[in-house]
Amino acid sequence: MARWRIWRPRSRAVPFLSLLLLAPLVFTGLKAVNKIGLSSERNYSRGHVTFVTVFTTYNSDPAEASKLPSNVVTVGKHSYSKVGRSMAILNTFIGFIQVSMPRSNVIILTDPNSKLTHGSAVILPIEGNYSRGNLMFQRIRSYIAFLEQRLEELETVEDINHLIFTDSDIAVVTDLGHIFEMYPHCHLALTFRNNKGQPLNSGFVAVRGTRDGIFKAIEFFKEVLEAYYLKYMEASRMLGDQLALAWVVKSYLPSAFSKFSKHEAFTVYNWTPPEGAGQFHGMPLDVK
Repeated sequence: MARWRIWRPRSRAVPFLSLLLLAPLVFTGLKAVNKIGLSSERNYSRGHVTFVTVFTTYNSDPAEASKLPSNVVTVGKHSYSKVGRSMAILNTFIGFIQVSMPRSNVIILTDPNSKLTHGSAVILPIEGNYSRGNLMFQRIRSYIAFLEQRLEELETVEDINHLIFTDSDIAVVTDLGHIFEMYPHCHLALTFRNNKGQPLNSGFVAVRGTRDGIFKAIEFFKEVLEAYYLKYMEASRMLGDQLALAWVVKSYLPSAFSKFSKHEAFTVYNWTPPEGAGQFHGMPLDVK
């Protein structure tokens, strides 16, 4: 059973924003996924879907860094430098999108000082502090800068590109474009997860590609950025944005977290395998 919650806060900062909360809490029947078939992706009459991610490397040249003998990581029969491993994961991320949503584009927001190149994605340098300790804070700033640029482009271009902001280490295993078709009045979508400390996953944010949707997403991300700066700058590297995101949503919709704490089965939009060696035994067949 899928449960949805539409958020329509009436604030000066985010006027009449409709937020879709995709809520996977409990799922059953874990089975190994033997293969992922080619998507029967539909032709969206109201816009295409573009994936946007933030990615950078911490050596000046990924090609040169891969030659360094230190910090070599072995995965199966393959050995990688840390940068090489990151690039391999990025390539896998893009590869899954090409299979599941072949008409979609991928945009990588990155540090202008990075010499990142990729033949299957658009590289968009955005100024900022991409150091490891500041990366999640910078990611929000990069999202805002990208959306502001996109909003300017829409002044002269009428095409609609819906946007899905994601981590760069995920696997998209089915067509996600239906979110924008099923809920035409939704501006922004987030996913719940069964984690009291981090109830919202900042690694998946869907934004409607209209002027109205992008404008309201900018204002929303600005509130998250402000909450991050004022409350969570001392949080660990990968935690501050999750906490800020939850704080902003909870400030507008305090009842949402209790409503989604019931033990019911939901459509699984994102799923993380248990951590630790030997813990991965397959994934839900209907995960998105």
